[in-house]
Amino acid sequence: MHAQYSEAPGTGSLLKGLNPEQHAAVTLPSGASLILAGAGSGKTRVLTTRIAWLMATGQVSPGGLMAVTFTNKAAKEMLHRLSAMLPVPVRGLWIGTFHGLCNRFLRAHWKLAGLPQSFQILDTADSLSAVKRVMKAMNVDEERFVPKQVSWFIAARKDNGERPKDVDAHDPQSRKMVEIYQAYEDQCQREGVVDFAELMLRTYELMRDNAALREHYQHRFAHILVDEFQDTNRLQYAWLKMFAPPGSPQSVFAVGDDDQSIYAFRGAQVGNMADFEREYRVKQVIKLERNYRSFGNILDSANALIAHNAKRLGKNLSTEAGPGEPVRVAEATSDYAEAQWLLDEAQQLHRSGTPRSEIAVLYRSNAQSRVVESALFNAGVPYRVYGGLRFFERAEVKHALAYLRLLENPNDDTSFLRVVNFPTRGIGARTIELLTDAGRASGRSLYQSVGAVVGKGGANLLAFTGLIDQLRERTRGLTLREIIEQMLDTSGLVDFYKAEKEGAERIENLGELVNAAEAFVTQEGFGKDAVALPVDETGGPGTLAVGLPPAPAAVDLTPDAETGEIVSPLAAFLTHAALEAGDNQAQAGQDAVQLMTVHSAKGLEFDCVFITGLEEALFPHENAMSDNDGLEEERRLMYVAITRARKRLYLSFSQTRLLHGQTRYNVKSRFLDELPEGALKWLTPRNAGFGSGYAKEYQQAWQRGTGLGSVVGAGRVAGRPAYTAPPAQPLPAAMQNKAGASHGLRVGQAVFHTKFGEGVVLTLEGNGPDARAQVNFGRHGAKWLALAIAKLTPVD
Repeated sequence: MHAQYSEAPGTGSLLKGLNPEQHAAVTLPSGASLILAGAGSGKTRVLTTRIAWLMATGQVSPGGLMAVTFTNKAAKEMLHRLSAMLPVPVRGLWIGTFHGLCNRFLRAHWKLAGLPQSFQILDTADSLSAVKRVMKAMNVDEERFVPKQVSWFIAARKDNGERPKDVDAHDPQSRKMVEIYQAYEDQCQREGVVDFAELMLRTYELMRDNAALREHYQHRFAHILVDEFQDTNRLQYAWLKMFAPPGSPQSVFAVGDDDQSIYAFRGAQVGNMADFEREYRVKQVIKLERNYRSFGNILDSANALIAHNAKRLGKNLSTEAGPGEPVRVAEATSDYAEAQWLLDEAQQLHRSGTPRSEIAVLYRSNAQSRVVESALFNAGVPYRVYGGLRFFERAEVKHALAYLRLLENPNDDTSFLRVVNFPTRGIGARTIELLTDAGRASGRSLYQSVGAVVGKGGANLLAFTGLIDQLRERTRGLTLREIIEQMLDTSGLVDFYKAEKEGAERIENLGELVNAAEAFVTQEGFGKDAVALPVDETGGPGTLAVGLPPAPAAVDLTPDAETGEIVSPLAAFLTHAALEAGDNQAQAGQDAVQLMTVHSAKGLEFDCVFITGLEEALFPHENAMSDNDGLEEERRLMYVAITRARKRLYLSFSQTRLLHGQTRYNVKSRFLDELPEGALKWLTPRNAGFGSGYAKEYQQAWQRGTGLGSVVGAGRVAGRPAYTAPPAQPLPAAMQNKAGASHGLRVGQAVFHTKFGEGVVLTLEGNGPDARAQVNFGRHGAKWLALAIAKLTPVD
C-alpha cells in the first residue's frame, strides 16, 4: 500500500508477520488516523511497530514523538518491546501515561506553571488529608460536608476542566463546595503541591494560555500516538488538541475500541472517538478485526451481542482458528447450585490438563464472589481474587464482623480496636493509648477498662460501649439475619458507605453478608428462624442455647461430635467466617482459579472463562437499565467478558438468588437472547421466561395476576419482570423438599453435601419435615442436618 516506506532498508524484519490490516495501519502516511482495534487483534504490536517503523524510516527522531497510554504497565510493555526492535536507547522517549507525561512537562516548565522546582505530588490519601485540613481551618461541619465527597467534587471539576470560578453553583450547598475548592487550591499553591487531576489541568491550561510554548510543542511532536482512545475523558481530549489541534500538519494516530468502552463511571466518553473522526477529518479508519485469541464460536457470540448497540463505529471480529468448542450455557436452580456446577466443571477442566490459573470466573458485582468462594473453599480448591480481596477479607465485611464479635464477646480487643472509631466518633490515638495502658495495668480487656479514661475521650468511649450494650439487648432472641440487619443500621456502617463515591459496592457486600448468614444457618441445620443470641444467659459463658426451627420441637441439643461444644448460630458463623478468610489462600505463584469482576478482567485473557449471574437487574445491572446509554455500556461490558476467553466459554444464570436475606426469582439476562443459537450448547433444557422448574410457576402465577411477586426496580424493563418473593407467600409445590419417611438414607451410608463434601451418616432421627441426620464430614466434623433443608445425595 505504501511501498516507499515498507521497502525501506532495515524495515522488512519490523513488518514481517503483520496481517494486511496491521501492515496498513503501521505504514499509514502522516495525518490523522483512527485504528479500530478489536479484542485480541494485536493492538500493542501495531502501536509499537508503528513507532519503530517511523524511526527506522527516518520520518521522526526519538525526541519528535509522543505516545500516551492509560496504565504504567502498558507504557512499560511498549518500551520493553521497542528496546528489542530498535538499536537506539528508548528511555528518553516521551512514552507514558497522561499523568506521567504531564508530570514530565511541568518539571520542565515549573516556573511558567507557577510551581516550585521540587513540587510534590499528592496521592489520593494525601489529597483527602489536605481537604480535611482546609475544612477544619474553615470550621466546616464534616457531617454536612463529608470530606471524601468534597475531595471527589474537586477531582471531578478538575477532570471537567473547571476551576472554582467556572463552576455553576445555584444553591448554598454547592456554593460552599466551591468555596472549599478555592481554599484547597490556595492551600496547595502555598505549599507547592499538586494532586493527580491538577497535573492534567495545569498542563492543559499552560499550553492553552502560552502561545510560544504551545507552538514549540506542536512543532516538536510531529507524531502523537494515543492508546485506549475510547477511555479518554473530556479534559484528556482537550489536552490532546493543545498538542495537535485539528487541521495541523501533525500526525495523530488514535487506537481504540469503542466496543470496549466500559469506564463511563470514571468520566470516560466513548463519543470522543466519533468526535475525533469528525473534527480531525480522518481519512484513514482501519479496522483490526482479525482476532488471534479466541475461537469462532466465542467471536460469533461477541459479534452478535454487540451488534445490538446502536452507537458504535462498527467492526466484526473473525479468526482463522476454526469454530472451536460451542459456548456452553447452564441454568441452575439457585446461586449455590450455580457455584457447585461451576466447581464441578472447573475440577473437570483441571483434571483434563487445564492449569487452574487459566480458569477465570467473572461476575458483574463483587458481592457475587462469596458464593463461588464458598464452593471453592469447601472443595479445597486454591483461588485468587484478582484486583480485590476475598469476601471475608474486604474491609467493610471485616468491620461488620468486628461489631458482631463484640456482641458475642465484648472482651475481643482486636475487634474493639477495629471499630471503636469506625465510623469516626471522636476517639483519637491518644485516647486509645490511655485505654490500652489502663487495660494493661489492670489485666482487663479494653471494653472493661473504658471507665478508667476521663475527659471527652472517655465519654466517647463510654458512648461506644453503650452502643454495643444497647445493640446486644436489642438483638436478644433474634435470628442471625435480623441481628446483622440491626447491627448494620445501628453501627452507622451503611450510612458511612452511602457517603462514599464508590460506596454502593461496599453496601452490596454488606448486604451479601446477610445472605452469607442466611445460607450458613440453613446449611448447618440451624434453620432460618434459629435464635442466634439467647434470650437468657443464665447458664453463663459457653452455654449459649442453640436456636432451632420450631418444627422439630423436642430436638436434643447434642454437642458437636468433634469439639463437644454447643455454640450459638452467631458464634458458629463467626468461626466459619474466620476459617474461610484464613484458609485456602493461594500463595504467590501457586496454580489457582482466578476470580474477578468483568471490569477487572479488561486486558486479560484465559483459556477457560465462566461468566456467572446472567440475570436481568444483575447483568445488565439494574442501575444501568433506565436509559439506552447505560444499557449499551452494560452490553459493552458483556462483550469484554466474552472476549476474555481463548478456548472455552461458559455462561450461567440461576432461577433464584439470595439477595439481602430474601430469595429472588430471576429472569435470565436479555444478553443470552442476543447470542447466536448456532454457537451455543445448552447444558440444561432451554426454556423461555424464567427457565424451568418451580420458577415457571411464578411466571405463570404472575401472568394470571395473582401477584406472587413484586417487581424489582422501577417497573418492568422491556417487558421483563424481576421478582422478590414476599416472605408471607407459600413456596410453589415444586420447591418444597419434603424429607418424609422415604428420605432413602441409612446409617453408615456415604452421602454428598454441597457445602461439606462427602460424609458418612452416623444417626437418623424423626420423620417427614422433622427428619434429621447426624453426618461425619471428616475435616468439617460431625454435623446435625435437617433433611427438609439440607440436600444429601447418596454416594454409590
